[in-house]
Amino acid sequence: MPTTTVPELPPAPGLSVLVPVYNSQDSLPELVARLEPVLRAAAEKFEVLLINDGSRDGSWQVVERLAAQHEWVRGLNLMRNYGQHNALLCGLRAARLDTIVTIDDDLQNPPEEIPKLLAKLGEGFDVVYGPPEEQQHGLLRDVASTITKLVLQGAMGAETARHISAFRAFRTRLRDALADYRSPLVNLDVLLTWGTTRFAAVKVRHDARRHGTSNYTVRKLVVHALNMATGFSTWPLRLASLGGFLFTLFGIGIFVFVVGRYMVQGTPVPGFPFLASIIAIFSGAQLFALGVIGEYLARIHMRGMERPTYAVREVVGGTAS
Repeated sequence: MPTTTVPELPPAPGLSVLVPVYNSQDSLPELVARLEPVLRAAAEKFEVLLINDGSRDGSWQVVERLAAQHEWVRGLNLMRNYGQHNALLCGLRAARLDTIVTIDDDLQNPPEEIPKLLAKLGEGFDVVYGPPEEQQHGLLRDVASTITKLVLQGAMGAETARHISAFRAFRTRLRDALADYRSPLVNLDVLLTWGTTRFAAVKVRHDARRHGTSNYTVRKLVVHALNMATGFSTWPLRLASLGGFLFTLFGIGIFVFVVGRYMVQGTPVPGFPFLASIIAIFSGAQLFALGVIGEYLARIHMRGMERPTYAVREVVGGTAS
């Protein structure tokens, strides 16, 4: 029978590495092979959780094989594709050790850079991001990523949001602050702010992708930014309120202009185009405000349906080294 949660255990000293897996059958063996020497040097006890997020290739078969070969590899197979952050939340709740590192499955984040994150974490921070020294994406992807980070900065209320990365290290105990979170809309970085404000970032090497293509398009990043803005902050509502206030002032100004001209010149303001333009402006402002409110109502509706954040089909492996 499928389960909606993975049993949570009190974290023990050590290092848990979470890898959301999606169509990465070619890169997983190399990733695990490169992780092993790094983790053995960084911690006495460690585990790697490979969370298969509805892959359409043979990724799960590769995860099963790796879990059989290495006792410190554990595989979690989700029922369908829920999204990267949902998969990470699943792994966070299943982690057994007291420090967590999240890393992508495409080898663009070199496992050899993990000690940099851990060293910064040891300075007293709760969350450390590993932004790339140089971006390896195209112009449109970089622009969309920058917009997403600016939106996230508003949602997180932290300057570090400008340096967020999927390559991060943080304390497992932060999950206590989001233990009751059940919405299908997940952003791990925002959720982490519910437990701490002690963020930091350290630049790391960023390699070019060698297997497959990125699953994040400009459109997906824009949708992701919209979900974050309406799902984790109220600034779009405030923007709509500000817009309504400014257009009210504009309307008052137009009224004063029309009345003033009539009193000074004795003639009304002529022209249907003028009237049509004013109506169009105010109609657009109203529709914009209604659209923002609609987005929030949609989020309430989604949460009211109590859709699961994720559902686990099966778990393989599971002995931390």
